[in-house]
Formats: sequence, C-alpha cells, structure tokens
Amino acid sequence: MRLKRVGIRNFVDMSSMNIPQSSSPRFVIIGGGFGGIALAKKLRDKEAQVVLLDKHNYHNFQPLLYQVSTGGLEPDSIAYPIRKVLQGYPNFYFRLANVLEIDTNKRKISTNIGDINYDYLVVATGSRTNYFGNKGIEAMGMAMKTIPQSLNLRSLILENFEQALLTDDLHARDALMNFVIVGGGPTGVELAGALAEIKKGILPKDYPDLDTRRAQINLVQAGDRLLPAMSEVASRKAERFLEELGVNVWKNIRVADYDGLHVTTDTDTSFNTATLVWAAGVSAVSIKGLDAKEFLCRGNRLKVNKFHQVEGFKEIFAIGDVAQMETEDFPNGHPMMAQPAIQQGRNLGDNLVRLLENKPMKPFVYKDKGSMATVGRNKAVVDLPKVKFQGVFAWFVWMFVHLYFLIGFRNRVVVFINWVYNYVRFDREARLIIRPFKKQNQVDRNKLMQD
Repeated sequence: MRLKRVGIRNFVDMSSMNIPQSSSPRFVIIGGGFGGIALAKKLRDKEAQVVLLDKHNYHNFQPLLYQVSTGGLEPDSIAYPIRKVLQGYPNFYFRLANVLEIDTNKRKISTNIGDINYDYLVVATGSRTNYFGNKGIEAMGMAMKTIPQSLNLRSLILENFEQALLTDDLHARDALMNFVIVGGGPTGVELAGALAEIKKGILPKDYPDLDTRRAQINLVQAGDRLLPAMSEVASRKAERFLEELGVNVWKNIRVADYDGLHVTTDTDTSFNTATLVWAAGVSAVSIKGLDAKEFLCRGNRLKVNKFHQVEGFKEIFAIGDVAQMETEDFPNGHPMMAQPAIQQGRNLGDNLVRLLENKPMKPFVYKDKGSMATVGRNKAVVDLPKVKFQGVFAWFVWMFVHLYFLIGFRNRVVVFINWVYNYVRFDREARLIIRPFKKQNQVDRNKLMQD
C-alpha cells in the first residue's frame, strides 16, 4: 500500500519559525525586558497569538548588575528564563532570535532564524551603552549593561589585583588598583559605593601582601551634581556618603578619551587607570526599517503617541527605553528606567485587548512612584512623590523594592540570603574569575582600536 505524503506546510508555516497559523491576530513583541514581559503577561488567555522574540532566553534584572560586577551576586540570581516566566500561556510562543529588519509595508520581520509576519508589532528592544562616537572609550573601556559585560568587569577587576601583586613598578601597580567610573547616575553611584566597600572590607583580607590603601575609586560626572534625575537633597547626601567611603568625586569634568591606561578630560585633570567603566549614557536599540530620521528622536528613541503607536503607523507600537512619548510633564519622554517600561507594557496590554474588542484605547499616564539609589552598606537615598529620606531606612526600602520586582521566588530567596550573609560577614563570595577577560578579549579590543 502506498502511503500518501502529507505536506508539513499544511499544518505549520515553515517561513514563520514553526509557529502555527491562527485565526486570531498575531502580536509580535521584540524584546523580553521589563516592558515586553509586562505586556505579554497582560495578553494571557486573550484571543490572540503572542510571539516574543529576544536574543537571550532570559530576562535580566538590570538594576542589580553592579552587584554581579562586584562579586555580591551570581548572574543566575538576577536572571530568569523567559519561557518559565510565561509558562502555561496557551497562546504564547518564544523564539531565540536576532531581529535584523522590519518590512513595514509587508508587515514582516526578518531574523537570523527566518521571517515572520505580524498583525500588530510591539518594539521593546530597550537600550545599549552610548559612547557618543568615542572609539577609544568603546574599545578600551568597560560597560555594564548586560550580564556578560558585568562578568567581564568582575574578571577584569580581580585580574588587575592579581597582576598588581606581581609587578614591582609602583606606577603600574597604582594604575591596576585605580578605578575611574564615568557617569554620576544611579549606575555609577552604586558601582562606586560597592567598589569602595570592597576596598575597605575585602581587599585587605584577600591581598594581605598588597598595600590596598593605595587603591583609588574616582567617580567622574560631567554635570554639577550626582544623581541629576533625583532631588538636590538626595544628590548632596549621595555625594557625602561616597566621600565618607573614600570615593573621589569629580564634577564638571568631561572625559575625552581613554587609551587603556591614560584617561584624558576637557580639563587639566587626568587619570592613570587600567579600568575605566563607562556609565555616562545610553541610547535606544534601533532596528533597520524603523531607523529613518522621521521615526527617531534624540537617543535613537522612536516617536510614539499617547497610545504607544509609532508615529505614522497604527499597527506598530513601542514601549520602554526605545519609546519617546512627549507629554507636558515629560517633554523629553519618560525616564529610561524599569518603572516606566512596566507601566507602559501593562497599559499597552490593556489597550491591545480593547483593540481586539473594538473599544477605544486609553492614553498612557505615567505614575511616578519615585526613584532611589544605594551607595553602600546602610546608605541609600530615596525620593518618593511626597517624601524624601536617606540613610539606613532608605537602604531597607531600596532592598525591599528590588526584591519585590525580581522575577521568581527562588531569585528573591537567593538574593535575600546573599544580602543577609554579605551584611553579617561583610563579604562578597562571588569573587570568581570564571572566564579570564584580558586574554579572551585582547585581540578583539585591539581590532576595534584599529577599525
């Protein structure tokens, strides 16, 4: 008996990443950050097919990356599998993919694993480190925007101290133990505070045969104060906390270049360091097809209306860091932080449901819940809409909020236990050189300098 061959295409659209065809509209979300995850959760059990694309299979809790860099936490404590986040969602499909281009006319997305068509598209690609065109800093400096970058920084810090033990050249030794952090926002302030605590409580015990008192932490800010997005009270208090920890705070100084050892500025001030961390700015991650000038604002952000629709399109939306919604209260768009992204994702989720039900969408109104930053042990600053406070209580509030927004019960427990242990023992036991950074990246860094 001759078997009848049945074509796979009758069941699965092979050109669409093995995602079944559906009579329901297809929503494609690019990016599994705070906004993309919040949106996907809102579309659970709705009459729609939801496809999430991301180049990583995990959600990264970026506010705690600096603790990975300084050995306070392991990366699996702040990362969570995207598939597990949305486990049990009957209408959900996740694909590990790099998005290459968007064809807005054909409503098609091209990726490294194939093409996929959409009925509605949501861009939630987030942001990347912005070097403002400085190739020297990009090649020789360190960023801290992703987990791999944080692990690289952790390895580099530890490798530099190991190397400092081996050199007899005092100038070289000082350079290996000196750190320059560029950018006085929350990332720069928190990293500087963490490094200062390591210098004070850990390095003398790890390296008893090294004069770690000569280690210097320099925080360089182009503006006239730290934490410019927060209140002046928080700014002054954060600066005082850092100075108490021994951090050198440099204001009104703009870093001009870095060659791997020497940091030059727009003043007579210069630094000799083997470690420069760039935390001075970010820009949105743009995608070919939506990168024309008519779509973009400052920082490569997409212009969106009050319903999150990209200017000129009814079926394309943008949320989070990549979206710029200009309002009376936020003429330059909402802050590129987690809270706006989460709120935008939830609001867009509600609006897409309303769209399916042929109901009018509701405009987005950002509810500013405040901002905060930790400077170190028992030191933090918190700005809430109606009250501002600093010190020990602010530090506990900061810990509670970050634990709350971590995804996954296990991650919350692990991070909490680590924090309690580190507090009691004054230790950071994740001081591990898992993958040596210098040997691994020297060729790539040199090539980038030549390009």
